[in-house]
Amino acid sequence: MHKHHTFAGLISGLVAASIWGGMYVVSKVVLEVIPPFTLLLIRLIMGALGLGIVIYFRNRKVNASAQVTVTSEVTVTSQKIFWKSFLVGVVGYGISLGFQFVGTKLSTASNGSLVTSATPAFVLLFAPFLLGEKPTTRRVIALILSTLGVLAVIDPRTAELSPSLFWGNMSLLAAALTWALYSVLVRKVSKTQDLLTSSTIMLLGGIPSSIAFSVWEVNTQGIGEITPGIIGGLLFLGFVSTALAMFLWNYAFAELPAAVASLTFFAQPVVGTLLGWFFLSEQITPLFILGGMLIGIGIIVASRE
Repeated sequence: MHKHHTFAGLISGLVAASIWGGMYVVSKVVLEVIPPFTLLLIRLIMGALGLGIVIYFRNRKVNASAQVTVTSEVTVTSQKIFWKSFLVGVVGYGISLGFQFVGTKLSTASNGSLVTSATPAFVLLFAPFLLGEKPTTRRVIALILSTLGVLAVIDPRTAELSPSLFWGNMSLLAAALTWALYSVLVRKVSKTQDLLTSSTIMLLGGIPSSIAFSVWEVNTQGIGEITPGIIGGLLFLGFVSTALAMFLWNYAFAELPAAVASLTFFAQPVVGTLLGWFFLSEQITPLFILGGMLIGIGIIVASRE
């Protein structure tokens, strides 16, 4: 791996996971007013709009002659390229986030953290078949170290395995599995497509199912009062945790082997716990510190390959 690309990819993945780790505080407030699938629909539209604006200004910088060449080449395969990215988006934003919402509703937050932390292990499962990236000893050791670290951070003793939560836990497992599949497919697509354009199309892939569930939600639950605080929350969720974070996550998978990029996912519970400590006076345990160190060591071990 090229050192510059490795560093840029790792930082991108860590920043994306950190944004998502801090997103729960904002989501919790906004979800009291706007139901989950309606919020997802707003996020996806705002995210695609945000990246679309970036593409517009980037293309304006391209000189006219270069643009003509690009246009003539793109028209031949543009439909094929569009649908490839769109279907990857259906997996990530239509199916995976759908399972995550259902799982979080039917299970518990601690179960959600625990089950979705299996995502990097699933990435290691898909990568050999879809990318031809075989799991090396170093990557497996890095995954084990980081997984032990995340277990220390989120403490599985808080998990509940009662039969009443079974379908919720299964939905969370499906969310972790499909997010891993989405992430590996991003790496596959990014080898032949412009990442910014394909990331925008991927966000569109989650819109059809979100519209269907949103219509049902609004008819059955309605929407609460939209205050300036809620608008601020929506702007953060749409442009920062969707447009920016999703692009950075995709960039990490475009630049790094899937098994290495996936380990940055573990920054999520660490940042979530740190924010809980900072804003909500939740306690930081020695186990958390040990877990954070193990996650860091795991990422360093994987990136040194």
